[in-house]
Amino acid sequence: MKFHPRLNLSLNGETFSYRLFDALLEITSTWSQRAAAKRLGISHAVLNRRIRDAEEKMGFKLVETTGAGSGLTPQGVMVLKKYQRYLKRLEERDTPVICGGPISTGLVDVLSRHYGLEAVIHTTDDLSALKMAEMDLVDILLLDDPVHAFMHGLDFVPIARDELVLVSPSDEQLMSIHDLQGRMFVEVIHSAQRLAWNTLDHLRVDYEIVDWCSSPQTALKLINNNEDFLTFINRSFMSPLSNSFTVSDILAEDTSHIISMVIPAKNPELEDFSDFLQGKGQKIIPQLGFRKIN
Repeated sequence: MKFHPRLNLSLNGETFSYRLFDALLEITSTWSQRAAAKRLGISHAVLNRRIRDAEEKMGFKLVETTGAGSGLTPQGVMVLKKYQRYLKRLEERDTPVICGGPISTGLVDVLSRHYGLEAVIHTTDDLSALKMAEMDLVDILLLDDPVHAFMHGLDFVPIARDELVLVSPSDEQLMSIHDLQGRMFVEVIHSAQRLAWNTLDHLRVDYEIVDWCSSPQTALKLINNNEDFLTFINRSFMSPLSNSFTVSDILAEDTSHIISMVIPAKNPELEDFSDFLQGKGQKIIPQLGFRKIN
């Protein structure tokens, strides 16, 4: 499977389309804006407006008139080279890039091998994965918390269900919401823990978030080093660790949520993989500590 990625680039808070950089590249080859426009299949007026709009936003000239025709200014050359460096990173890959939170990437890592999809998988938090997707650096976006898909108006595919369990490093049995009054928690940022905090707030539980981290692994290390700390972690993640920590279902029902996937650009092979995840792949889901979507 061959990928032909397109890259938009953000400079000084403004995002510029790959079409601008295609235009700059053609000008360096032809030394003519008219010839560059012809190669790109657009009018000279469209190309000129594209360049002028970009120059206005960047605050400097990209194209200048020379004795040989039109060429790039030193700043224009610098911007084009920066773009080409990023583009080279994309073009060097011949496998799709999957990016998402720690829960969803762990799941899809296994499912992709069952399907036979060779992929590069990057594990981060949901917001960082969304940022990479906005920069056209991702072929499959995975989200541990579906709220981010709703907030960004994304067309997502549900692939599994999960819920949060309360995790303690001690043998203390926490069986009631009242047992959480005045307790200290570690938060995994940009995760589905949002559901737990919202529920505790709604029930007017007096709790305190005393530390933050970006992964469930780090959260477990933090509470393991302080017996007074608690946290909420996905049940799927805790399944193989249940003998190492005390786990409670206090908010499991209130924190049930969907693990979702977004394919930013249409691709037949990736759409077939999506069909697998929603079909035959569902038989594997329970083995990995998740619940099926149907």
